[in-house]
Amino acid sequence: MIIIGIVLSFISLGYLCWLIFALAVNALPLFAGVTAGLAAYQSNSGPIAAIAVAAIVSVIVLLAGQIAFRTLRSTPVRAVIALLFAVPAAVAGYHAAHGLAHIVVPIEGWRQTMAIAGAIMVATIAWARISLSAPNDAGRTLPLA
Repeated sequence: MIIIGIVLSFISLGYLCWLIFALAVNALPLFAGVTAGLAAYQSNSGPIAAIAVAAIVSVIVLLAGQIAFRTLRSTPVRAVIALLFAVPAAVAGYHAAHGLAHIVVPIEGWRQTMAIAGAIMVATIAWARISLSAPNDAGRTLPLA
């Protein structure tokens, strides 16, 4: 019975880590949607309207970021857009890794080390996912004039 519990714990931990990495790109739209939803709820619009506002804002932020990254050709602008998606992912990765490390690691210094490593990994994956979503310009030639 204990062996089944240990195996299921490892499987669930692996699934949780996969889920964190899979949702890393969506941290910015989630944060924007939650902020807009809370603002709508605080203005006495009701819970249904707040949820609708949060969903609409989340979708708009995600689509606007992806469209802007795909259509703009300036490397510094693309880097800023990717950074806008990577920073909230790093914050989410830090807190997720710190929560997991709090369960396993008893020493606070190692918890912080694991949390920072988790933040770096999640931010890197978010950066890579947003960067790889852009079309490849390798086959295109630039006009001379």
